[in-house]
Amino acid sequence: MKPIQSSLKRWIEENGDFQARHQQMKQELMNHPDIHAFLQEHPEITSKEIDKSLNRLYEYTTQSIQCSKCKSYGSCINMVKGYSPVLSVFHDEIHISYEKCHNHIQYEKQEQEENLIASFYMPKEMLKARMDDIDVDAHRVEVLKAITAFLDEAQANVPEKGIYLAGPFGIGKTYLLGAVANRLQEFNISSRLIYMPEFVGEMREAIKTNTVQDKIDMFKQADVLMLDDIGAETFSAWFRDEVLGSILQYRMMERLPVFFTSNYTMDQLETILSSTSKGGIEEVKAGRIMERIKQVSSEILIDGENKRQ
Repeated sequence: MKPIQSSLKRWIEENGDFQARHQQMKQELMNHPDIHAFLQEHPEITSKEIDKSLNRLYEYTTQSIQCSKCKSYGSCINMVKGYSPVLSVFHDEIHISYEKCHNHIQYEKQEQEENLIASFYMPKEMLKARMDDIDVDAHRVEVLKAITAFLDEAQANVPEKGIYLAGPFGIGKTYLLGAVANRLQEFNISSRLIYMPEFVGEMREAIKTNTVQDKIDMFKQADVLMLDDIGAETFSAWFRDEVLGSILQYRMMERLPVFFTSNYTMDQLETILSSTSKGGIEEVKAGRIMERIKQVSSEILIDGENKRQ
């Protein structure tokens, strides 16, 4: 039995229609502007090599070249999603390979930026907060100066201290955290934002699944940690000392900043932390937590109208 390739070659030679289609496809490829330019750049490519590589050249022309035929990464039409074909010559032979397209690179960049902000139990609208949208009034002058100074320093190095925002309910403290987190994202700095009342409950459940330490470690190591509404719920002694205390101790030792929002001043919070859920008073342990809070943040009082009314 003759080899299959020999039989196929003979069939092609004897089949006029196939030869005609073959020549037509070759001519169309030669007239393709990208293929024509490629062959002009490589005069060493022989006609024989072109015939042998028609399938590669055809594959190239059917793909979206650097997103020319697709509007986004999600709508990519290529054989390998997010990768654009590239023609090259090696040892006088035509080769086709694939590289990440513009949309793929942009998609990965956006995904990476989104991953820089991890929000736990925070309102979704807070993640859209922007510094440019914050109203500048007499009540916010001091805090905006402090935030601006923090962000200016963060462009070179993450500052050692965050800000403790103390003020009444509904004046936009949480929104300020979101705006800071989004600006830090532009500097490739990660943030972890936690709504404290829900986090307390989450840690109680973590005891059952034996994941307490995993969660603590995650919050210890973020570039910037943000604890929203601290003092809104009475802590157990265990949460205060083993969870919050452990996180703050690590960040104090590593000189990592923490942002807080609270309806209470630091002095008022110390009184709250000294009262346990069982009705006891532990001033020494509360004082120890407050000392750590003061090491990782600076207190600023903020006032204003309740925007939620």
